[in-house]
Amino acid sequence: MNPAMFLAAAVLLPLAAGLLLLICSGRFKNRKNKCLLIGLVLVITAGLVLALELSGDQQFLLWNMTENLPVLFIVDNMTRVFGLVTVTAWTLGGIFAFEYMKHEENEDRYFGFYLIVMGVLICLTHAGNLITLYMFFEMMTLTSLPMVLHTMKHEAIMAGLKYLFYSVAGAFAALFGIFYFTAQGVGASFEAGGVITNLGDAYTGSSALTLAAVLLMIIGFGAKAGMFPLHGWLPTAHPVAPAPASAVLSGVITKFGVLSVIRVVFFTVGADYIRGTYVQTVWMVLSLITVFMGSMLAYKEKVLKKRMAYSTVSQVSYIMFGLSVLNTQALTGALSYVIFHSAVKNTLFLVAGAIIYKTGKTKVEELRGIGKEMPVTIWCFTLVSVTLIGIPPTSGFISKWYLATGSLESGMGALSWIGPVVLLLSAMLTAGYLLTITIKGFFPGNDYDYGSLVKKEPNLLMLVPMIVLTCIAVGFGLFPTALITFLQNAAAGIL
Repeated sequence: MNPAMFLAAAVLLPLAAGLLLLICSGRFKNRKNKCLLIGLVLVITAGLVLALELSGDQQFLLWNMTENLPVLFIVDNMTRVFGLVTVTAWTLGGIFAFEYMKHEENEDRYFGFYLIVMGVLICLTHAGNLITLYMFFEMMTLTSLPMVLHTMKHEAIMAGLKYLFYSVAGAFAALFGIFYFTAQGVGASFEAGGVITNLGDAYTGSSALTLAAVLLMIIGFGAKAGMFPLHGWLPTAHPVAPAPASAVLSGVITKFGVLSVIRVVFFTVGADYIRGTYVQTVWMVLSLITVFMGSMLAYKEKVLKKRMAYSTVSQVSYIMFGLSVLNTQALTGALSYVIFHSAVKNTLFLVAGAIIYKTGKTKVEELRGIGKEMPVTIWCFTLVSVTLIGIPPTSGFISKWYLATGSLESGMGALSWIGPVVLLLSAMLTAGYLLTITIKGFFPGNDYDYGSLVKKEPNLLMLVPMIVLTCIAVGFGLFPTALITFLQNAAAGIL
């Protein structure tokens, strides 16, 4: 099959299946068969994306909206990272949801939009220029909004509106840069190393306007990644969405703010153009503020899912910090963080969902003894928590090692060592807000009523996705060589 056909099939299959579910909502009498068909769509789509990524670097022109605005798709190392992360997490999250959504209302609507968003994200992953990126970035917001609104309660509607306003505001800030770069003739396609850097003296745009446009795009797209000051939607939206939706919002959709920034900095402008400028400094400072602030807020938060949401605010900005350093070491760390954080954060939210589903408990203080009731679930939580903290030899340690060494080699003055210090403080806070749950869960104390203990482990539809994601997170740390080598080559190719 032609690689373009793999892309078309990978996009159209989940879109068509999602639309069918929405149109025929409530008409599927056999739930087991419906879930089986949704599962097949997810697995086949994942297989198509895998085949596409293995086909080699490609470029596909869909159509020209105008003479200077082509809708273009590509396959490169960035699509391999983000594409495979997306379909893996989306498939496992969908399988978990088969059981979780069993007693929820409007299940067909949830799965319909879940599949549609999958198709949109595949398009966004493979966007080959700024206008294609922007088009599907906005579409991602609009199609994922119903997952936040799912319960249609007042708090869900308010959270959905906040999600929409922050995302659209960020995208509009980025749109200024898209207008500017398109007018300068550099937005037609992405180039490794940056179109502007590759043009050199042939680039005639204003340096001041170019730097301002880049900063606006970093902050604007950074809203989806939860970077300060446009982070407020994330801890509001995640707790009200169903747990499987929170998992992919946190573990996957936030990464597309990261991907968009990568495409702007390393494929449109070029790292050399902004290295040493105020743009790099502001970007590093904002990301470090977010890392520390998110960890502090997570440490203080008492609601489990909201604690995980603040954790996401902090942890995704580890990636943003790594990108802002603009060297191969830190970029390798940032890309590896994309992979392991997706596995970890999906697991944490799925664990939270399993706890809520089986016990109804939503607050951290209620989880005393939960490890005795749900041992396998809480072991998954513990292993990915240790990974997120960065204790050797986990994948979190490897990623943070590359981030810290890259920062120390960056030549950014005080920021080159302030960065590692902030990462270390954040890791300590992460241990505080995650391992306390494990300790109280497995060691509830002598006054715990062991006589009334009842096992509440979820079924395999919920357990298997959590175990697989845990194995991915842990396995990357134990056997990192091949992946790190690939990521180092990918980083070196765009710097």
